Amino acid sequence: MPRMGTQKTRGTPTVSWIGDDGRIAELIYEAPYARTAFALWDGASSTMVEEIALPSGERLTPFSPQNNLIKNSVVVLPDGPLEYGSDDALIGGIRSFIHRHLDVSDSFERIASYYILLTWLYDAFKELPYLRFQGDYGTGKTRALLTIGSLCYKGFFASGASTVSPIFHTLDAFRGTLVIDEADFRFSDEKAEIVKILNNGNVDGLPVLRTIQDRQKEFNPRAFKVFGPKIVAMRGSYDDKALESRFLTETMGTRKLRGDVPINLPDGHEEEARQLRNKLLLFRFRNRLKASLDSSLVDPRLEPRLNQILVPLLSVVSNTKLREEISALAGETQRGLTTERSYSIEAQVLEVLAELLDEAKLSAVLLRDVATRLSERYGADFDRPVTSRWVGSVVRKRLNVVTYKTNGTYAVPITERAKIHHLCGRYGIQLSGSAAELAQ
Repeated sequence: MPRMGTQKTRGTPTVSWIGDDGRIAELIYEAPYARTAFALWDGASSTMVEEIALPSGERLTPFSPQNNLIKNSVVVLPDGPLEYGSDDALIGGIRSFIHRHLDVSDSFERIASYYILLTWLYDAFKELPYLRFQGDYGTGKTRALLTIGSLCYKGFFASGASTVSPIFHTLDAFRGTLVIDEADFRFSDEKAEIVKILNNGNVDGLPVLRTIQDRQKEFNPRAFKVFGPKIVAMRGSYDDKALESRFLTETMGTRKLRGDVPINLPDGHEEEARQLRNKLLLFRFRNRLKASLDSSLVDPRLEPRLNQILVPLLSVVSNTKLREEISALAGETQRGLTTERSYSIEAQVLEVLAELLDEAKLSAVLLRDVATRLSERYGADFDRPVTSRWVGSVVRKRLNVVTYKTNGTYAVPITERAKIHHLCGRYGIQLSGSAAELAQ
């Protein structure tokens, strides 16, 4: 019987670790030997180790090779770092791999190559964009996921047939890249759950809370960390326009398939992907602690949200021309969102409200006057009476514009003019001459 105090403490299963001393450890999996270990980087070279002992006495151990997600390649891992030469050579190899197996536009091919790099450094940033392939069945969306996802940092493959609970658990455990097919899901409750992951998963520090039952059958809330890169394929789009703005989207099936793209993935696809993952592992070791946000890349022409998600990607892109292409793609996204807003009820109310504020001789505009002009101009568009009460609801709840009561009726004070002019810009509403000058 062992003496008290000699029993070895149980290790903490770990996937990734960054130490205060600059060391970095990443889980690797050697499939031929069904073995997991850590590749441990000391700042200059890496070694394979079975565990990491911390000064606190805690022992970090790799996930078991018998883990279903690992042995069935649901989560794809490297099996050891591999020299790649220069960053340009690495990008060239990634782009060549994508080009030979996938038919996407030239610009998106380059964007996807750098997005793969971003996935290997993502935890150095606080916000991330998502990559999306959109189109009908048979347009190559799944091929895109298999090709690009196989190179991403701890790529985790899921489909619309999956239940959402294991997605929460896997993202929380592995902290990798979610690669999800049919992300619009067939059932509304599942779609609502995946939207939670997508809405919370692009900003660090916004976990999803779910109630789970412990062994004592007590219900306890648990925070699942879902932050990380995500690559999705879907036929349609989401109703949530804020979520839509987080995607860099390639529309599939708009042209005839290139003749040199194989209909079936060749036998060498998996092996080539493994070697590129190994090179990307070394890229992470060399660059993770140097990666940082370059705030000089903020584009004042774009809305804050688009800048928020794009600057991390632009920070890993060294090619000036590609930076311009990514910014142009973001500009198209912004114009699309603005165009959609311009056809909304809110835009119509804003248009009339801005006109009346510009014309106002007094210190406020009455909501009944807004309702009257709105009814005259757009009444045929509505399936309900245009009343001052309904207009007030749109103004207060949807546009967040302040109103106050005067002589028994509600009005918008002239002090809200600056806010309304700013909203007009967001909704693509052209202001009249004097109003435009005031908005400058």
